[in-house]
Amino acid sequence: MDFRQFVNIAKRWIWLALVGALVAGGLGYYISSQETPLFQASTRFVILRAATTGYDYYAYIDYQQQIQTYSELLTTDALLNQASEELGYSAQDVTASASQIADTQFMRLTVTHPDPVKAAEIANVLVKVLIDQNERLQSVRYEATERNMQQRADQALEQIEILQAQIDQLSTASVQEQLTQVESEINELQEQIFALETQIVELETKISEFNPLFATEEQKAQHEANRTRAAELEAEVKQLTPILALYQQIFTNLTVLGRVPDSSTNTSIEISQLQTNLNLYQQIYINSISSLENLNLTRAQNTPNVIQVEPARIPKKPISPKPMQDAALYASVGFLLMAGIAFLMEYLDDTIKTPEDVKQILGLPVIGLVADMETGRSKHKGQSKGVFVADQPRSPISEAFRSMRTSLEFYSVDQQLQMLIVTSSGPEEGKTTIASNLAVIIAGSNKKVLLLDADLRRPNVHQRLMIPNRVGLSDLIRGRLEINDVIQFSTEIPYLNLITSGSLPPNPAELLGTQKMLSILEDLRAKFDMIVIDTPPAIVTDAQILASKTDGVIYVIRPGKTRSLVARTPLEEFERLGANVIGVVMNRIPHNRGYYYGGFEYYSPNVYGSEKYYVDSHNDQPFIPIQDIETEPKK
Repeated sequence: MDFRQFVNIAKRWIWLALVGALVAGGLGYYISSQETPLFQASTRFVILRAATTGYDYYAYIDYQQQIQTYSELLTTDALLNQASEELGYSAQDVTASASQIADTQFMRLTVTHPDPVKAAEIANVLVKVLIDQNERLQSVRYEATERNMQQRADQALEQIEILQAQIDQLSTASVQEQLTQVESEINELQEQIFALETQIVELETKISEFNPLFATEEQKAQHEANRTRAAELEAEVKQLTPILALYQQIFTNLTVLGRVPDSSTNTSIEISQLQTNLNLYQQIYINSISSLENLNLTRAQNTPNVIQVEPARIPKKPISPKPMQDAALYASVGFLLMAGIAFLMEYLDDTIKTPEDVKQILGLPVIGLVADMETGRSKHKGQSKGVFVADQPRSPISEAFRSMRTSLEFYSVDQQLQMLIVTSSGPEEGKTTIASNLAVIIAGSNKKVLLLDADLRRPNVHQRLMIPNRVGLSDLIRGRLEINDVIQFSTEIPYLNLITSGSLPPNPAELLGTQKMLSILEDLRAKFDMIVIDTPPAIVTDAQILASKTDGVIYVIRPGKTRSLVARTPLEEFERLGANVIGVVMNRIPHNRGYYYGGFEYYSPNVYGSEKYYVDSHNDQPFIPIQDIETEPKK
């Protein structure tokens, strides 16, 4: 399909696409206007990163994960339920989404709700609930470790007080009792460290088995919790290990001192031992306090601070629906859909539409393009039904027949073209109209012309020309009359003669195929310069019989109505019989638009302003319509 064909198809079907766009646009506007308006409010908040020295890749990854965690947390049912409790109404029917603003530490929370006031309120309350929950979560993270550290410090302080009292009172205690007490502390510390290490191993196993590609959001959250818990347990182990070493040193000192053989120095030794233990517990206490301080520092560094920097404001306009935009979208879809349907119909349509189709499908030249005469005749009421060129000799349609006559004259230069048949691929294509008007046009060039109605099935020439059909060709073939007895002629167009069909026989094909018919045709050749024969459609045997006995065949089709296969089949039979098909006449082309072919627009009634373009300046008298037909031969 070239660009010209594309444009003409678009011209033909533009109304369908516009109707589709109009209907779809109206439907889209109606649907959109019936939707509940939705308002969108947004608030911005910042998540501050923990202070780090230099660039820490793992801290950066952890920060990004925290941002994703907060984004998901803001849309969870748990957070929405907490927001509902603070608001006093349900926040479950909102649409909330959170995202990081590119290249910043800012995040934007967007809430969509039918009520603009509630949209802003819910957005602000959600951030507030997030801030509160963040503080609680971060407090819980180190609560257990801090409790254990404080317990160790309290125990060390208690031992310090006891030892100091023992030293002050110069009291002695059994070395064995101290060994038992220290050994108990060592065992307890070892059990705690073992339990912590066991939990660490279990958590590390779960962490190593985690696959982020197939994990759900709940599993991802649990994975992050496992990592956090493992880090906390490792910190506890690191804090307990030096304490255990100190207790082991105390145990060693007690064991060595217990083996001193000199009993006279027991008191001084015991005081020395107590002092040593006191120093050790003091060191344990100092280490515990230092560990607590480090823990608090670590806790502060790993707790992002969430701060709301821009509260949500009440939106003024809804974000949806947008009736005009929706109508435009629906209209575009409707236009494209109808355009697609139109081009699909064109693709599936196998009718012959243009002269190019005639050349490609039928392999024949186009010798005539005739506009729809019924439309052209509507302005001239009361004129004869079929001979348009006699009624309107200066019309573009009459000019088309003159062009057809010229084509036949050029064709007859190389071969005889005295007897023509006019047929079509099927009914209602205008073969009788073409035959009648062509005969009148040829007669207008001072040639003696005979218009012969050989359609013995559905004759129409006499009705078109409004002449009697009492006798005609069928009577002539049967031998009842002579040629001069059946010829009718016009007093207004001197060179035009006519033979109608006569009475309808039961066997038209047999009559046309007789030797008598052949003899009649030969006699007619001797009497007339040109013989135009109107036959039944080419699918009937009658036309095929006459085609082989005449000089040429004019094949009439109707653009947009004649199907390719229907038009091609009779031509194959003509070729088999050796008939000479001169060319194709495309009949009944619409006046009001170019029907698939730009050249068809030439036949519009408004071309060149009016039909006066065709007035003969040397002869101001028009052709006189055929109204007075005589049945007697001219003397």
